[in-house]
Amino acid sequence: MPAVRQPEEPAPAPVIAMKRDPKQAAAARLLGDRLRSLRQERGLGLKEVAQVIRGSVSKMSRLERGESPPKDRDVQDLLRYYGVSGELEREIEGLVQQTRNEEWWQQYADVTPDFLKRLIRLEGSAARIYAYETHVVPGLLQTEAYARVLVAAAMPGASADVIDKRVRLRIGRQCMLKNPRPAVVALLDEHVLRRPVGGPEVMYEQLVYLRNVAGLDHINIRIVEFDRGGHVAPGFPITHLYFDDGGPSELVYVEHLNNATYLTRPKEIDQYRSVLNELSRVAAPREDSIRLLSEAIDRFGERLS
Repeated sequence: MPAVRQPEEPAPAPVIAMKRDPKQAAAARLLGDRLRSLRQERGLGLKEVAQVIRGSVSKMSRLERGESPPKDRDVQDLLRYYGVSGELEREIEGLVQQTRNEEWWQQYADVTPDFLKRLIRLEGSAARIYAYETHVVPGLLQTEAYARVLVAAAMPGASADVIDKRVRLRIGRQCMLKNPRPAVVALLDEHVLRRPVGGPEVMYEQLVYLRNVAGLDHINIRIVEFDRGGHVAPGFPITHLYFDDGGPSELVYVEHLNNATYLTRPKEIDQYRSVLNELSRVAAPREDSIRLLSEAIDRFGERLS
């Protein structure tokens, strides 16, 4: 007979394990890696932290290997024990939600318009995301402080709780960028580097973050300079999603003030693809774009001193 497990460590039903979505498995592994790093950074052993979640060393080990479904209480207790708060805490909470069968963003359904829910679902299944932004950093690449300024400006009169939920939603979307899929190409108008959203401190942090993620293999940030893109740059953002899961291979998303347009007809997609291709042709190469980011960081850094 198999050994009897401890009450706090119920064996997952085989049928559930067999049907586990690959994205859920990836999120569980990433969550485990995060928790392991936090523990090791503090010089703690498995035995010490197992007590925090009222379990055994094997239970903690399985959690860090992404083999056991995480419990909210266990993860929250660990984060509290490790002294984690702020953006990292929200990132980890997002990973916990992604390990479940339900969509991770359902906890924010009350503050999420339907057109945005659809975009989040599509982002999660895309193989590649190609985005052009005219005025602000794309939501997938925003820091928490930068996002909070934009959300508050777009929702005048909203309560602090509603604004906080929308910000958490935006930061939670970024968890997928910890994996090599989807690949992201972000074309940013040079205005984005100069417009002081939230002031010098917020911009400095945001631009440093952009420069850091621009060094990742699957994220390519390129700047459309003033003197290069004026004749081709549209006055609105465009997001082009590519898929390889057997469904429609691509679509274009254009967001407006309170709604969005999804384009799936080949002729329409061709028009937007042509615009994005031309923008890509005139945009600064990757290395030059990183240099432009560094120059913008220096400008805002000087205003902080």
